[in-house]
Amino acid sequence: MKSASWFSRNLSLIILLTTALSIAGCSDDTVDGPEKEGKEGSKEAALRHLPDEPLTEAQAQLTEKPLESLSTIDRSVFIEPHLEAAEESKVLAKYNYLDPDHLVPTTLLKKAVTFFDTNKSYIANQNYLSVVDFSQRSSKDRFFIINMSTGKVWAIHVAHGTGSDPANNGYAVRFSNVPNSNASSLGYYLTAETYGGKYGTALRLDGLSNTNSMVRERGVVLHGAPYVREANVIEGRTWGCLGVTMDYKNQVINLLKHGSLIYAGLSK
Repeated sequence: MKSASWFSRNLSLIILLTTALSIAGCSDDTVDGPEKEGKEGSKEAALRHLPDEPLTEAQAQLTEKPLESLSTIDRSVFIEPHLEAAEESKVLAKYNYLDPDHLVPTTLLKKAVTFFDTNKSYIANQNYLSVVDFSQRSSKDRFFIINMSTGKVWAIHVAHGTGSDPANNGYAVRFSNVPNSNASSLGYYLTAETYGGKYGTALRLDGLSNTNSMVRERGVVLHGAPYVREANVIEGRTWGCLGVTMDYKNQVINLLKHGSLIYAGLSK
């Protein structure tokens, strides 16, 4: 009788302890931890977000003054090649020394190289060829600067536009050539002149594709950004510009200025 009486008096406590242990046992399935399981079984870190560019595209146009220096590039002379497999292989064979560590997605590298080779006579700065893979999250190295003499690749972080990442989760899912879209643009770019912008020296860009032909008018440039870090973080978003860390800004601009080709695409 004493045992039954003790059990009755402590029934509530027993239920509470049992419930607590049950919750603790299944906490991995119900509470987001520092890492969450992806669809494919790979773990993706819950990353810290950096702040966005404070200006909108329209406001930036007032400070960056893109229309004061209109492009002299004739886009009509640039040809986007559509080569047969045999022709493409022949072109790529000339550049098989590029990217020995296989950092650049193959599909994007092929497109960049064939465009470079086809339009070489119109590309003033042939020392470097760059590829941006906007399929990758902004926390990853996705701006690939290729030394055309040695083949070595410098892979760094780059920010995308707020209009391309409305969920602010580090993934660019929308692209636009429309003014005030605040979005990044896909396509082939040719770097142009430098100028003094909000964050110091910046590099103007000219779009060679129908998908990015308005970048100069929009004030979309390559610039340093205090909200970009070479770290495993969700980078701050620009209003369409290619934003790199301030630590690398001058080096990147000095390598690429005055007519280097940049290809921004999607590897998947």
